[in-house]
Amino acid sequence: MSTSTTDMATLPARSLFHLAFHVTDLDEARRFYGGVLGCTEGRSTDTWVDFDFFSHQISLHLGEPFKTARTGKVGDHMVPMPHFGLVLLLPQWQALAQRLEAAGIEFVLKPQVRFQGQPGEQWTMFFCDPFGNPIEVKGFPTIEGIFAT
Repeated sequence: MSTSTTDMATLPARSLFHLAFHVTDLDEARRFYGGVLGCTEGRSTDTWVDFDFFSHQISLHLGEPFKTARTGKVGDHMVPMPHFGLVLLLPQWQALAQRLEAAGIEFVLKPQVRFQGQPGEQWTMFFCDPFGNPIEVKGFPTIEGIFAT
């Protein structure tokens, strides 16, 4: 059962982003972004498909996915760069983490808290789509914590 990302309360957006990137199979992309992540599908052709990615627009085009390397340091872990992702309020982040774990997603960085008890305390997780595109999802208890220093 697919849950629309608009059904999940997310942080109010100042503006929306659009990101277009490559995948090698649109049907597999639909299964992952639509089925696993619960994103609602938008327009499509035989060479691309749009999704509502938690109130932002991603466009997945047939082609060679971008190259990544584990060069980004997150705590004691090296994570893939470049990567994209989103910020959710903590209850929605926890629900997504549970959904991904239930789907058997292999994490690059398992769901965990960073900066506990400090300004900017956040939960984070890294995983890749079926094409190797890395995604980070952060969770914050409050909107004010996102840019806390």
